[in-house]
Amino acid sequence: MNFPPLRRASLVRRYKRFLADVMLPEDDTPVCAHCPNTGAMSGCQTAESVVWLSYHENPKRKLPWTWELVETETGLACIHSARANDIVEEALRQGYFPSLFAGGAELQREVKIAEGSRADFFIPADSGLYVEVKSVTLHRGEGSGAFPDAVSARATRHLVELQAAMQRGHRAALVFAVLHAGISRVAPAGDIDPAYASALRRAIASGLEVYTLLNDITVGGIYPVTAHRWDTR
Repeated sequence: MNFPPLRRASLVRRYKRFLADVMLPEDDTPVCAHCPNTGAMSGCQTAESVVWLSYHENPKRKLPWTWELVETETGLACIHSARANDIVEEALRQGYFPSLFAGGAELQREVKIAEGSRADFFIPADSGLYVEVKSVTLHRGEGSGAFPDAVSARATRHLVELQAAMQRGHRAALVFAVLHAGISRVAPAGDIDPAYASALRRAIASGLEVYTLLNDITVGGIYPVTAHRWDTR
């Protein structure tokens, strides 16, 4: 996945979850940018960090700048969590998940899985496969990453919906897309959200397939490197 040209800036503060004040090199006053992340962003919102922004000329947008990347002490991280879906789609089409997606198969995005809820992907082959994607940026040292970085009833609900889909005869998979250069492995953050960790264990016991996708994160783009399935035996 290629980025549009990004602009370097310095983070002043993040606030109200979706807003961030940044300093562009040539400006004397902060500019407000969109922060496309609902999580706690632990370790990814330190004041004065170097950040990278995309610019959008759409006149309907209130904020032309979008925060994409941040330079942390342990590597570059992408805080634009929705980018994870584009990266996973590329990885699926490029053969990183051969057990999930065969070349030339149909791949659908944002498909209804339950009333009022959609799965990130649906592969309508055989019994049908639902795929949910979660971006991971919470770095806990020595290559360890965790999800979620804040209590997430929504993420827990997604697991319940995947489990229900399996009970209806479908396959289901969860892909943790790592968007932090310092992370090489992922585990559930049971200390942050024990309900999510418990729901993940139940879903795995019911047959949920869990994968980690590692990526090369650069100012030019984010590119899949390797994917592996969790050993849940």
